[in-house]
Amino acid sequence: VQLVESGGGLVQAGGSLRLSCLASGMVFSINAMGWYRQAPGKQRELVATITGGSRTSYADSVKGRFTIARDNAKNTVYLQMNSLKPEDTAVYYCNAPAILSIDDYWGQGTQVTVSS
Repeated sequence: VQLVESGGGLVQAGGSLRLSCLASGMVFSINAMGWYRQAPGKQRELVATITGGSRTSYADSVKGRFTIARDNAKNTVYLQMNSLKPEDTAVYYCNAPAILSIDDYWGQGTQVTVSS
């Protein structure tokens, strides 16, 4: 499975961005997907997840501001980020754990920078 993120960039505080993650390859081997982020000098943290049935969960720090969604026909997961804050600045990674193995797939990351 290959995951390719897009949509990152530079935005002012209060602005919005939409990240996309396109899955290709053996997509039948994955179900739930998620977004993580890693800021400089910090550990990678979970931002949001979505199951195959579109059940979602969010980190407390992004609840009410970020929305994760998926389009199964396009093998794509989105992260709509609104009311962005400087502390949201990080590299955002798409993740998909394999259903029947210990494999864990990651994208290459996309940089999100929020200026104050």
